[in-house]
Amino acid sequence: MSATSQSPHFREIQKFVTDYAPACLTQYESTRTATDYTEYTLDSAGWEGFAQILPVYLEHIIVPTLTDSACYTEVHHVDGSGHDAGVVYSEMQAEQNEKDMLLFVNNKRMLYPEEVGFRYETFGMMDTLRDLTADRIREYHREMYQPKNLCLVIVGAVHHSNLLHVLENFEETILEDIPKPDAPFKRPWVDSPQAPPLKHSLVGTVEFPEEDETSGEVMVSFFGPNRLDSQLCRAIVCLLRYLAGSSASVLENTLVEKEQLASAVMYDYESRPTTVVSFNLTGVSTEKLEHVEARFLEILTGVAAKPIDLDYMKDCIKAERRQVKFLAEESSSKFFSDPIIKDFLFGNRDGSTLQGRMKNLRDYDTLEAWNDSEWRHRLKSWFVEAPHVTMFGRPSAKIAKTFKRKEKARVSLRKKDLGEAGLKELDKKLTAAKAENEVEIPKEVLERFEVPGTRSIHFITTITARSGAARAMGSLENPIQKIIDQDSDLPLFIHFEHTQSNFANLTVVLGTELVPIALRPLLSIYMDNFFSSPMQRDGTIIDFEKVIMGLERETVGYEIDAGQRIGNSEVITIKLQVEVEKYQAAILWFRDLMFSSIFDIERIKATTTRMLADIPEEKRNGSNMSSVIELIVGTEPSSLGRACNTLTSAVYLKRVKQTLENDPETILEQLKQINAALCQPSNLRILVIANIEKLHHPVSSWQALIEGLDTTMPLKPLDTRLSRLSNSGSNPGNMAYIVPMPSIDSSFLLIISKGPSSFNDPAIPALMVATAYLNAVEGPLWTATRGTGLAYGTNIYQHVDSGQLSLSIYRTPDATKAFIASKDVVQDLVSGKTAMDKFALEGAISSIVLNFANAEDTMLSAAQSSFIRQVIRDLPKNWPEIVLERVREVTAEEIRKMMKEVVLPLFDAMKANLFVTCAPVMEKKIVMGFGELGFKSEVKPLAFFQDDYGLKAGEGADGEEAGNDADMDDEEEEDDDSEDPEGENDEDEDEDSEISE
Repeated sequence: MSATSQSPHFREIQKFVTDYAPACLTQYESTRTATDYTEYTLDSAGWEGFAQILPVYLEHIIVPTLTDSACYTEVHHVDGSGHDAGVVYSEMQAEQNEKDMLLFVNNKRMLYPEEVGFRYETFGMMDTLRDLTADRIREYHREMYQPKNLCLVIVGAVHHSNLLHVLENFEETILEDIPKPDAPFKRPWVDSPQAPPLKHSLVGTVEFPEEDETSGEVMVSFFGPNRLDSQLCRAIVCLLRYLAGSSASVLENTLVEKEQLASAVMYDYESRPTTVVSFNLTGVSTEKLEHVEARFLEILTGVAAKPIDLDYMKDCIKAERRQVKFLAEESSSKFFSDPIIKDFLFGNRDGSTLQGRMKNLRDYDTLEAWNDSEWRHRLKSWFVEAPHVTMFGRPSAKIAKTFKRKEKARVSLRKKDLGEAGLKELDKKLTAAKAENEVEIPKEVLERFEVPGTRSIHFITTITARSGAARAMGSLENPIQKIIDQDSDLPLFIHFEHTQSNFANLTVVLGTELVPIALRPLLSIYMDNFFSSPMQRDGTIIDFEKVIMGLERETVGYEIDAGQRIGNSEVITIKLQVEVEKYQAAILWFRDLMFSSIFDIERIKATTTRMLADIPEEKRNGSNMSSVIELIVGTEPSSLGRACNTLTSAVYLKRVKQTLENDPETILEQLKQINAALCQPSNLRILVIANIEKLHHPVSSWQALIEGLDTTMPLKPLDTRLSRLSNSGSNPGNMAYIVPMPSIDSSFLLIISKGPSSFNDPAIPALMVATAYLNAVEGPLWTATRGTGLAYGTNIYQHVDSGQLSLSIYRTPDATKAFIASKDVVQDLVSGKTAMDKFALEGAISSIVLNFANAEDTMLSAAQSSFIRQVIRDLPKNWPEIVLERVREVTAEEIRKMMKEVVLPLFDAMKANLFVTCAPVMEKKIVMGFGELGFKSEVKPLAFFQDDYGLKAGEGADGEEAGNDADMDDEEEEDDDSEDPEGENDEDEDEDSEISE
């Protein structure tokens, strides 16, 4: 059950999250602010709790208090040191000067004139946030957050009469607090100035801070059809798939695969009154930005000058139709809510626009009948002959220092103007605002809410069946197992999950233990090239473009990746999604992809070049780099996560590229060796998720995969992250790395310590409650760090697969203060100085229940979770019921024990590993701060953590790279000494808990 309200997000809705929602097995899921709307999403595990909380949820949105103190801490304030802070301000401080944001903002300023709202950045730029007042926020809220400008979307099992009763009663309570219902109201995006057509093409350049100046980005934007014309909107989406949907499409194939001018051609379709299409050409050599843009436009002109490949276009249309049907099953909430939201924003009020878009798929029938001239006419009118806006994103090593110099001068001037007395007054004002924000809601108010019984929660159920080697896990008695037993058995490990679906989702899990360690970094190339290699079929060589077209024609989706999504990042998963009638065809595709693909030198070269072009962009992400560094340090070279991460690839792929020029056969033979190691029947575990009753020969059809192969070997055990930890990862402590990064203006902290390594560990239930209590929105860690402006997010995660616990502090202007504040929270709870709050504890338990429900909110996700539990984690199918029963029995004393024995070691330098990526100007202050806490930090550049896995460079191969790294270190040191000797310029998840699946 989910509800989405469309109406900035402030403390009101956040307080709702902690104080009310958990009591009703309900969770405030997220706030998403787009240019044209803000979406507040509420998830509930059942109607009983949802009906109780709905009016409170709406009241917090429509008639909040919006106090001065809340706006002061949440939006913007100046702290006692004279620096800018506030949650919204800190977020923009971390994003405003990043490449993607700079491209986005400047592109919109060229597309739209000043009177059109789409021109502006939703969160507000830092200079405007500094001038924003609480009165202006309240004025905006009263005008825009009223029922006439609000759309409530409820998706799930709805009790209709009860819903109407709840809403009617609620409406009566707000009439005196909102504008009169009969007062005139203009729809923001309909009754306001519309985007005029571009008169001519415009070109702009934006520089972004980056030490590596080798590659940039090209962004080209066009206006598309009017959103009210559903047929033309679907037409342009199909045309985009035709142009840039895969490596077989003309733009991607030419610019990326053949000419290797970009690492990718991506497109974005924005649904607005006049739609917008933007193409992003990434990983473009800086000196070729203008050339690549010209080549891009030249290719579009060439496509329009020749006949359209109508067969391929029809394949694209059919693929879009299949995707819509699949999303209706797999993502029903977003499938319905997204078009309803867009219709509310831009559609006709009589419902005709929404009905035309949602009633049927006949538009696709019409599009399949379009001829060559119709498609070429649209291609010309939308792209070739239409004016456009081009933005060049150009990296600059100098601009980072310019930004910092200007900011330092601005803050220094403010400090001088305020003086010591003024700064003290600001500190008092902030302290008072925090105290006012933390006033608790009376307990008797919360006690009015009756906590629903968990029996009201309806989990999606699947039926498990097994064949071949999977039978060793135990015999099953159910109708689906009988269907499986009636088919001929095979020695393969096949796990079936029966669901009511029109699609079959097939996954092959491959262990990596047999791949030689020295070759494991090559797995990144192997996986990237898996679906885009030539193939030999019936004695005929099929070009890789034809292979991709065939996959698009017969599948809904296909992917290969490491196994994070199935709870084991040390294995590889290959997935195909097909309509049930294509079940046998999918198995043949597995056979051909695994055993008939051809490792082609030119394809490998193209893949390697493209992957190298993406590395500078990947290395600009401070949060990701802290995780990558931890993997390099905390795992053995045998780990797939270490072998295939960005910092390994940064040097290894350069060596591969050189080897491909000098001795290509060596790389081809190594890839063949990898394939032979992976694709052994004894190394495969197969998952089939489908309506098994609709499958013909569900087991024996897999004979096509293993025909002629040796099936006598016993099933190999699954690889595990735990077994591939380094000594530092297995025994954390006495290790701390600070890594300055010129591309970021904030800092990101990651700390690793020991945790439970088995889901059967009796500590698991209490630790689940302890971390849920600490991580709660508006909970202890949130209040101590985000609520005080010390971080955008702070969370503790459990990693049972590696036997570790981690603390992540995301986007912090002062990593040391955020760390100390987090430590104090845990210590005070352990010592009893801070009492466990009864309602917060109930909320923590409710959030765990809800997380289990949300992890299995579709048929596909429920089936995948069942496979993960039984096959990957060796747990019973009903493990959620078992562990939730134990969770409900956890006492406050058990929680304190877990915090003391498992959580507190995160803050002990002798028991935890510390990794911080930060802006260079923050380096010295962070080193000094953590040094006082016992962490003996080493300052290292990213290049320090690179690993070539023994693949040595030829003479002079990496000299330029090494030189650049040395230069970077010198420049950073000079920058710190000359610009911020006292560290005064304090400028301001990526993974979910494994336990919640």
